[in-house]
Amino acid sequence: MRFVGKPVYLCCGYTDMRKSFNGSMTLVQQGFSLDPFADALFVFCNRNRDRLKILEWDGDGFWLYFKKLERGHFRWPSSDGEATMVLKSDELSCPIDGARLEKKLRRSELFERKIS
Repeated sequence: MRFVGKPVYLCCGYTDMRKSFNGSMTLVQQGFSLDPFADALFVFCNRNRDRLKILEWDGDGFWLYFKKLERGHFRWPSSDGEATMVLKSDELSCPIDGARLEKKLRRSELFERKIS
């Protein structure tokens, strides 16, 4: 996986997911005083905690990864204290896989797939 060894900056609380590359870069730069061109991952979650975005600079362009859960929610830190939380790349699986684990514990597997 290409994320290995990179620092991960989680945006605590929720983010307007209508932001694309430029909006996400501006949020990283102005909101967190971080360099969006750094060798790092910047992770954002929406208010309902069912959508996730990861912004990454790979040296010659930006990647914007997007995940939308059909059921369940990501476990996400609130914005009570800090604006960002720093994780190691292997810890990124905690909030992402937490949604899968929560779904398995409820035993509500997704059988029907719809495109909306």
